[in-house]
Amino acid sequence: MGKSNQSFVTEFVLLGLSGYPELEAIYFVLVLCMYLVILLGNGVIIIVSVYDTHLHTPMYFFLSNLSFLDICYTSSSIPLFLSSFLTSKKTISFPGCGVQMFLSFAMGATECVLLSMMAFDRYVAICSPLRYPIIMNKSAYVSMAAGSWIAGGINSVLQTSLAMRLPFCGDNIINHFTCEILAVLKLACASISINIISMVVANMIFLVGPVLFIFVSYVFILSTILRIPSAEGRRKAFSTCSAHLTVVIIFYGTILFMYAKPKAKDSSGADKEQVTEKIISLFYGVVTPMLNPLIYSLRNKDVKAAVKSILCQKRFSERM
Repeated sequence: MGKSNQSFVTEFVLLGLSGYPELEAIYFVLVLCMYLVILLGNGVIIIVSVYDTHLHTPMYFFLSNLSFLDICYTSSSIPLFLSSFLTSKKTISFPGCGVQMFLSFAMGATECVLLSMMAFDRYVAICSPLRYPIIMNKSAYVSMAAGSWIAGGINSVLQTSLAMRLPFCGDNIINHFTCEILAVLKLACASISINIISMVVANMIFLVGPVLFIFVSYVFILSTILRIPSAEGRRKAFSTCSAHLTVVIIFYGTILFMYAKPKAKDSSGADKEQVTEKIISLFYGVVTPMLNPLIYSLRNKDVKAAVKSILCQKRFSERM
């Protein structure tokens, strides 16, 4: 499975859960079901945001972008992940690995920036409601969303090009479900110091920066909500940002747990830790995109009403 030290790698082997065959069938069914929910849930959000004129607002425009992003992110890895269970092939070509890394970086960085833009939208809506239509006009929120995608794309081009220029002339086994950047860099037979530095800088810009922006936004939001005299008014104001806040906590909480938890020192503990990291990575890559549309729709009367309206229109047209 590995390459000789004199030859360059043309493909990578993705181990996944190869060492735990008893778990593979369970995870295949779970991931397949979650992927279908991701496509359905996020697809519904996009459709109602486009076709229902009542949802042509900045919040739902950002939400439809988030749903499209989640579909792209999961579709870059889950189909390959599922096919590896059905066939004996557990490899991915060198260019295919680069594409997967590019999409992963692009979607991840874009989501971080997009979540901060959504926080700003909620800040303006609650703290300056009278100026909201002026500040969050169509030109402004479209530019904010486009800027999020452009920033994520630029970061992805930089990180992927730095990783793919490295020589891979030794082992080609990636102990992961996908071409995860850190797992790939471990296989390089050259210095990865530039890659590490660029990733640290990118994390400061695309992780720490948005987190601080979201935190400051919600400090002002909570301060404004607490000054509302009526309990009903406070409840309504908080309900407009509770879904976004829940998504932010799940998204960044998973990342924090992935990289901040202590490492095992003994070999047996390290093996269990690797399996745990893979499962957490699966949660981050599959469960979070699955929960996003559920969180935004279950307690959202506008989305529910839009779905019912579209379904009623479809039934009426069928009868005609």
